[in-house]
Amino acid sequence: MTQTQAILIYTIGVALGCVIDAVVKDVTLELSLITLLAWRFMFGGSFALTVYMSAGKPRPNWPAVRFHTLRSAIQLLSGYLFFWALSQRSLADITVIGFTAALMVAPLARIVLGEKITSTSIIAAIIGFAGAVFAVSGETTGAPVDGHRTLGAIAGFIAAFLYALTLVLVRLRARQEDSLTIVMFTNVLPAIMLLPVLVWSIPSMDWAYLPLLICLGALGFGVWWMFTLAYANAPAQRLAPIEYTSLIWAAALGIFFFDEVPGWQLYVGALIIIGACLIVAFETRFRTRSKTGMPASDLPD
Repeated sequence: MTQTQAILIYTIGVALGCVIDAVVKDVTLELSLITLLAWRFMFGGSFALTVYMSAGKPRPNWPAVRFHTLRSAIQLLSGYLFFWALSQRSLADITVIGFTAALMVAPLARIVLGEKITSTSIIAAIIGFAGAVFAVSGETTGAPVDGHRTLGAIAGFIAAFLYALTLVLVRLRARQEDSLTIVMFTNVLPAIMLLPVLVWSIPSMDWAYLPLLICLGALGFGVWWMFTLAYANAPAQRLAPIEYTSLIWAAALGIFFFDEVPGWQLYVGALIIIGACLIVAFETRFRTRSKTGMPASDLPD
């Protein structure tokens, strides 16, 4: 696979992730969020486990299961809060708040992994969070009229923090496990955790939603798989900026499906956050260059 193909796959994955967010936002008007997540992970976990077993992977050891159980619990809480926030604010609002996760990785890596954090990263994080606060201060035409704007923003920030924590925890296992194993755990363990909810929901389930839930499960697994393929075939610094195209998709989906028109503050705040994230990314790159004495373009990825 060429780098161009990997970039294209990642771009499609980002767009599909926004589609998932929009579908969940719409379906939660009819189904409870916890029920939707239970069915989504049941199907996503089934797809992931099938691929994992077909690849002939060995049975995971218990230390790995214990570790990923903790990580999956954090991931599940992050996902629940993120999707609940979508029901309280516009799609674009919560997407922009989600950008702050990239700013939280460095401080969390300092605490969890003992990695060094520079003053540049700290300043960029402060600027980025100021941009996020400014972004959510504007009014969005067509946003949920009965939504709790403040609680929705708080839930979005907590979800971003927990998501950043899961990324840092993945680093602890990245040298011991391949990406397929991590993707399998990411989908299967939440399904197991939500199994009681799944069983409880069966008697009152509206089966007309079953095809849509199957599609959500397949898309959820597919997006993870596309990201994994992309990062395996293209440098991270070329893929990371593509993540910010999700604002374009979120704004377009919000306008088309929910009549949500964000205020100008959202876009200005988003630019501030994106700038802060890019400062952190390039600062890390050039700091590595100064230590190695190599041009940034020659550093291994």
